[in-house]
Amino acid sequence: MALPLMQKATAVWLIDNTKLTFSQIAKFCGLHELEVNGIADGDVATGIRGMDPISNTQLTLEEIKRCEEDQTAELVLLKNPAAIGEGKRRGPRYTPLSKRQDRPAAIAWIVKFHPELTDAQISKLIGTTKPTIQSIRARTHWNMANFQPVDPVALGLCKQVELDAMVAKSSKKLDQAQSSKNDDSETTIVSTESSLIAADSKVPSNIAGLEGFSLTDVKSEEQGSIDPDSIFSLPKNDKE
Repeated sequence: MALPLMQKATAVWLIDNTKLTFSQIAKFCGLHELEVNGIADGDVATGIRGMDPISNTQLTLEEIKRCEEDQTAELVLLKNPAAIGEGKRRGPRYTPLSKRQDRPAAIAWIVKFHPELTDAQISKLIGTTKPTIQSIRARTHWNMANFQPVDPVALGLCKQVELDAMVAKSSKKLDQAQSSKNDDSETTIVSTESSLIAADSKVPSNIAGLEGFSLTDVKSEEQGSIDPDSIFSLPKNDKE
């Protein structure tokens, strides 16, 4: 199902300017109904400015009125501007000179809202260098105080479908890594009898062949070799 450009910003606009139900907005924007309810309450998407889907030719006024009159109807996306001319790109991404100054703001937005993306993925997505990404992650960029995070799709640096695909791929890898980590952390419980058998089977080489001897035998041999008279005899007096 095709989704509109900037789903949360579109949902904010529809909540503020239409009489559509939360369910209709959630289905159109690809969000959960509770998330749309949170946007209406101000708990979710705070600070996000609403984006008019009519001005972006994603919806028509007639389509909105049709769904307002029939709460069971679903909004139909007219077109997604981010998907126009979408095709498989070969070679490195080229960023026009007029948009290169917007790349730090786009990187800051991705680092803030999608920290799971790696530097290589961000570099491939918006055509920037890894040192620039690392400086923005560490907040050491020379112009850090003069730009605000902005959606790279809104800046025209990438397509929405490219961003969604990259996020989905990164999330899948993160889930697989987490599951493998949980599998490695599981320990196997061994019974006491099995552990004792395993311990007995490992005899050090320096005492090999002495397994039949006991500590009692060693003590008796040591006691037998001691002469009691040599211990309790008094030294003889030379004058006697």
